[in-house]
This record gives sequence, C-alpha cells and structure tokens, in this order.
Amino acid sequence: MEEIVVKAIQDDYPDDFAWCYGCGRLNEEGHHFRTGWNGENTLTVYTPRPEHTALPGFVYGGLIASLIDCHGTGSAALALHRKNGNVPGEGAEPPRFVTGSLKVDFIKPTPHGVPLKAVGKVEEIHPKKWKVDTEVYAGDTLCARGEVIAVVMPSTFLKKE
Repeated sequence: MEEIVVKAIQDDYPDDFAWCYGCGRLNEEGHHFRTGWNGENTLTVYTPRPEHTALPGFVYGGLIASLIDCHGTGSAALALHRKNGNVPGEGAEPPRFVTGSLKVDFIKPTPHGVPLKAVGKVEEIHPKKWKVDTEVYAGDTLCARGEVIAVVMPSTFLKKE
C-alpha cells in the first residue's frame, strides 16, 4: 500500500507563496510536492512523470534534487510550525523557508515508474535555521541522500506594492 500525505504544510501556504515549481500548489506546471508528518519524521511521496526521465527506465537526478530541496524547506516549516504549537490544516499560517544550502548524494540509479518517498529528520540549529537530512527511496531501495539547510524566509522576499 502506497503511503500518502494527508495534511501537507504546503496546503496552508498563503497564495502569495504557493508558486514554487517544486511544491507550489498554484503552479499549474509544477510538481506539487506535499510534505507532512509521519511520526517524528517528515514524508513526501511523489511519482515521477514520463518527462522526468534521464535514461529509459531511470529518473532524472534534477527531479530528485528538487524533491530533496522542497522536502527540506517543507520539513523545516513543519518543525517550526509544530514548535509554535500549530498543526497543519488547523488554520494558523505556517512559516516559510528558503534554501540556504542543498547537498545531494546519489546512492543508486532511481528506477522510473514507482513512487518516490522522501523521509526527513529535522534538527533546529538556530531559531531561523534548520537542518533536514533526507533519504529518498524507490520502493525499499535507498536511491539518494540529501541535506538542506533551510532558513526562515526573509521579509525582503515579500512582494513590494
């Protein structure tokens, strides 16, 4: 049985911040990654589309990097939202994060045609900076590991009127 994310942090992002190509629910062309809690870990599940092919039968590494990136910032948002006493889907606007750094190690070629599962462990390293270690699985096979340093989105990212 495929795992799913029922309450994703991205579902609660305000419209002005829901346009990311990776995780923005309002970007019609985007991936629509959705990240939620799975116990004490975070989870994003995504099935690559045919255009995400590197070579026949294998997933393009850039998609995997994008998955780790958005999973990392979403996981940091989940963790800070929880620290602030909130739960996704219960009304409070979650914090937004941007990527300070992204590291990806490809462990095995990632087969196409199966859902990918990103599992994250979150660690606060500063009130405005969080580290997320992610493992990406295709079925039971570990295909990639990544680390995201996620930074609370600066106010300079807000739209100027």
